[in-house]
Amino acid sequence: MKTDEPATTSGIDTPATPGTFCNVSAHLPEQARHQPDELALIFAGVHGPNARWTFRELDRECDRLAHGLEQVGIRRGTRTVLMVPPSPELFALTFALFKVGAVPVLVDPGMGLRNLGKCLDEAAPQAFIGVPKAQLARRLLRWASKHLEIVVSVGRPRFGGRSLEDLRRCGDSRGRYEMAPTAPDELAAILFTSGSTGVPKGALYTHGIFSAQVEMLRETYGIEPGEVDLPTFPLFALFDPALGMTAVVPQMDFTRPGHVRPERIWGPIQEHGITNMFGSPALLDRVGRAAVERGIRLPSLRRVLSAGAPSTPAILERFQSLLDEPAEVFTPYGATEALPVASIGSRSLLEETRAATENGAGICVGQPVDGIDVAIVAIDDGPIEAWSEELRLPPSAIGEIVVAGPVVTAGYHARSEATRLAKIPDAATGRVRHRMGDLGFLDDTGRLWFCGRKVHRVETRQGVMFTICCERIFDAHPAVRRTALVGIGRRGEQRPVLCVELEREARRLDKQRLAEELLAMGARHAITRDLREILFHSSFPVDIRHNAKIFREKLAVWAARRAR
Repeated sequence: MKTDEPATTSGIDTPATPGTFCNVSAHLPEQARHQPDELALIFAGVHGPNARWTFRELDRECDRLAHGLEQVGIRRGTRTVLMVPPSPELFALTFALFKVGAVPVLVDPGMGLRNLGKCLDEAAPQAFIGVPKAQLARRLLRWASKHLEIVVSVGRPRFGGRSLEDLRRCGDSRGRYEMAPTAPDELAAILFTSGSTGVPKGALYTHGIFSAQVEMLRETYGIEPGEVDLPTFPLFALFDPALGMTAVVPQMDFTRPGHVRPERIWGPIQEHGITNMFGSPALLDRVGRAAVERGIRLPSLRRVLSAGAPSTPAILERFQSLLDEPAEVFTPYGATEALPVASIGSRSLLEETRAATENGAGICVGQPVDGIDVAIVAIDDGPIEAWSEELRLPPSAIGEIVVAGPVVTAGYHARSEATRLAKIPDAATGRVRHRMGDLGFLDDTGRLWFCGRKVHRVETRQGVMFTICCERIFDAHPAVRRTALVGIGRRGEQRPVLCVELEREARRLDKQRLAEELLAMGARHAITRDLREILFHSSFPVDIRHNAKIFREKLAVWAARRAR
C-alpha cells in the first residue's frame, strides 16, 4: 500500500510517532474476528442483499473499497467530501476512508446551500464522493471546484468521475487491506458544526479523539458487544460497529427527526430487541406522545441517549414511562468539538434536580465523565490567550464552561480566528482547552449545570438574564410546550421578551389570560421579575440536525417586529 505524508491540522504537522498506531477503523476488523457472523447492520424496512450485513461482510466490503479508493487516487491525507445518506454504502465508505488514512469531510446538507458551499470551499477537498443528487449540486453550484481532482459517484456516474462499482471491481481480486499506520494525533476527519449559533465550522478530529470517544461511550454507559442499537442520527450510527453493536437503521428522514412516523421507531425496537437508542428531544417527544396514547411499551431498551438540546421534564417523564427498570434516558452533554463531557440519567433529573430547574437554577447535565476536566471561567466575548488555574471560578458561580480531555478537538480547519476565540492553550499540560460557548456552574458536589448559550444571554440595565434559567420557570406551565427568552435592543440596555409556543391542545385558550398567568409565575422569581412582555409563536424555528435547538436569533428579529 502506498503511504503518503500524514495530514496536517490547522497547518501544524502531525507526523506519526515511531512505534505508535491508532486508527479508528481498527475496531471493525477486531469485531469481525470476535463476532464474524453477528449482524453489524440492519436497514429496517429494506429488503435485498444489502439489507443485512455481518461484521465480516462489512469489514470485507471496507477492504474492497479501500483498495478501490487507493487505485483512483484517494490515499492517506486526501481530504474527501462524503455526501451519502444513511445506507450500507455510507458505513462501508466511512470505514474504508479511515482504513486508507484519508480525511472524510462531513457536512450537514441541512445547513443551507450558501453555508454548504462556503464550508466545502473552505475544506478545499481533493476528492468528492456523493450520490447523484449531491453530484448535480456540486456541478451546478461549483462546490469546491478549485481543488477537486477525484469524483466518485454512489449510483450512476452521470456527472463525471468513477462509480462505486468501479471501486469494488478494483478491490475484488485483492485480499485484506493493510490499514494506514496513522498516529493518535493524525487528522482523521473534518466534522462541521451545525451552525445553530453562527457560520458552521470544521472541527478537526484525530484518530485519537475518535478512539477516545468510543472508549468513553463504552465505559460511561456500560455498552457491551452484542447489543443492538437504533441510531436516529447518522453520525452516532458510525460508532456502532466500533462498539460491537448491531446498528438497526430506521426508515426516516434524518433531517426531520421531529416529524418521524412513531411506528417506524417502536416497530424496529420491538422486532429486533433494541437495547440502546439515540434520539433528539424532538424525536423522543413525538414518539413518546404517540406511544403513551397507544399503550406501547419498550421493555428491551436498557438505555436511551438524547442530545442536541436540553430535554424538558415532560419529555423525559413520558419516555421514561415506556421503559422497564432500571432503564432510563441519559442526556449526555457535549458538542461537536468535545463529546461526551458530562452525563445524567432521567431519574436523577426528575427526582433530584427538577425542582431547582423549575425555580431558575438551570439544567443539571450531570457529573463530568471520567477523563474530562470541567472548569468555569468569567464570561468574556474575547479570546483567552493562555490557561491559568486562577481563571477557575468557585462552585455556584455562573460563567463559561471550559473543558479539557482526550475528546477535545484542538482547532477548526482554516479558521484561525475562530480557533483563537474557542481554544485556550494550556502550557502546563501541553493540551488545548475548549470554550463550549455555554454558560453554567459547578455545584458543591461537582455536578455541572447548564444555564444557556453565551451568545443568547440577555443583558438589561438591571443585569444579565440567562436563557435556560429563565425559560424553565415558564416551561413548567401545563399549557406551554417550550419558551425562548430573547433580548431586543443594544446589549446592556436590552428589553427581555419571552416567546412562547403552546401545546397543541392549548392553542385555542385565551392568550391574554395565559400571558397573565405566565407573568405571575415570573414575578415569583428574582431572575424573571423584570420580564413584562409575552409573545405567542405558532412554531419555533429549530435546527435541521436535531429539530431541537431553537434559533433564538430568528425569534429575536420576529419579536422586535411584534413587540410594543
